[in-house]
Amino acid sequence: MANILLLNGPNLNLLGTREPDVYGHETLSDVEASVRDLIESAGHTLRAEQSNREYELIDRVHEARDGIAAIIVNPGAFTHTSIALLDAFNAYEGLVFEVHISNVHKREAFRHHSYISGRADGIIVGCGVQGYELAARRILTLLALADG
Repeated sequence: MANILLLNGPNLNLLGTREPDVYGHETLSDVEASVRDLIESAGHTLRAEQSNREYELIDRVHEARDGIAAIIVNPGAFTHTSIALLDAFNAYEGLVFEVHISNVHKREAFRHHSYISGRADGIIVGCGVQGYELAARRILTLLALADG
């Protein structure tokens, strides 16, 4: 049984109400429930965290070094600005899957660069909140392969 962390950055607590034409109508609770169902049905555990504070996200990644096999992360705007968050991920040895609800490459130019992508084992962009489930499914596949 593996422990998996679902980590969401700034403003993702507003899912469902913030720019629903871009991010959809599902709430963060909806996302967490669907990923939890998927992860737990495979016999693993999920811990879900969200913060608008960079240092709290960094602390969660540091804590993940002890017993967390994989992280699904949507860093929000910190994607494009946080070298400190990248450094935290570089010190973490488990799987990292980066998720973005919108297609950031069709948006403003500053959103095209991600500091986290260079560390991520997979990146899912523009699939709506279903991207979280896609990341979870890939992690489950990789964990099963590792168990041989």
